This record gives sequence, C-alpha cells and structure tokens, in this order.
Amino acid sequence: MSNVHVIDHPLVQHKLSLMRNKEASTNSFRRLLNELSMLMAYEVTRDVPMQEVEIETPLEKTKARVIDGKKLVFVSILRAGTGILDGMLSVVPGARVGHIGLYRDPKTLTAVEYYFKMPHNMEERDVIVVDPMLATGNSAIAAVERLKELRPRSIKFVCLLTCPEGVKAMNQAHPDVPIYTAAIDRQLNDHGYILPGLGDAGDRMFGTK
Repeated sequence: MSNVHVIDHPLVQHKLSLMRNKEASTNSFRRLLNELSMLMAYEVTRDVPMQEVEIETPLEKTKARVIDGKKLVFVSILRAGTGILDGMLSVVPGARVGHIGLYRDPKTLTAVEYYFKMPHNMEERDVIVVDPMLATGNSAIAAVERLKELRPRSIKFVCLLTCPEGVKAMNQAHPDVPIYTAAIDRQLNDHGYILPGLGDAGDRMFGTK
C-alpha cells in the first residue's frame, strides 16, 4: 500500500468522525465535507510545482514563489465529488475544473459514463480526481482510464474513505496513481458500501434518499 497516503491530521480525523455520525444533518455534513476537503487539499498539493515571480512589497522589489493554479485541474466524479471540489477550490481558486459523470449499475456494480468535460491542453496539467468514496473502485478506475487518454502530466486520486478492496482494485488497475484518503475502513458489504463508512455521501450531502 505504498502509494496510499492516509491523512491522519487530528483536525481531519475529528471532522470525519462527526460526518460518520448518522445524526449529522445535511447542512452540517456538507459544511464538514467542505472543511475537510480544504484540509486535505493542503496535503495533496504539497508537491505541486512552483515558479518565481517578481513582486513589490511595501518596502522593495523581491522574488517570491507561487504555484501556477491554472496548471492544476480538479476533476470531480459526479455527483458526490462536488462536495470535495468546493472545499479544494476555496484553497486553490485558480485551478481548472473537469467533470466526469459516472453512475453505478445497481446489478453489476460497474461504472457507466454519461458525461465527460475537461479543460484544453491536459498534457500540460496535473490532475487531482475527487470522489468521497473509493469502494469497489469501479468508478475511480473508469475515471482515471478516461483521463489517461488525455495524457495529463500527473494524476492523483483523493477520497474521504476507502477500504482494502478498493485500494487493491485501484492499485492493480493504476499502480502509478497515488491515493490520498482520510481513512481505510474495514471492508465492503454485499451492496458495495464501505463498513463502518458513513453511508451514501451523495445522499447525505444533497439530502436525497
């Protein structure tokens, strides 16, 4: 599991615990997801390339280092990825955004694509794919497969929760894509849900049941 990074910062773990609670309201679940995503963005962007620019402080001219936000693309797997996307954009507002629409076939649990829209010139960009759950891994694997056709500079995958089955599937399909998560839970159940997990992130975020 060398390419799995568990972000175990106390603030991340605290907010994740509050989100797991089935009593958390839609409003508080959404707010916590936003805050958690901002904290995770800090870790995930730790190694993004920087460049020097000349700026003028109130006292003198100097060289300072900045990231090139435009070279970063957050790719949201619809619909639940939106919650992580919002938090990350508040930290890196200059980033570009792509969307992949996938739904899980309830019978086969495989991912079916219905939407795909990315920025131009992806070969110059670093991609961070976001989705709250890496469960069976089918959606994440399909999303990364499609993205690789555009030959981006790099790809990372960010989720709130995963499980050994999801990590294994993703590692086998895309060993070159690091996974960033707040927790690796115990297992998947027969319906493809993570246990103990936090339920269906999309339903809890949008108040749909």
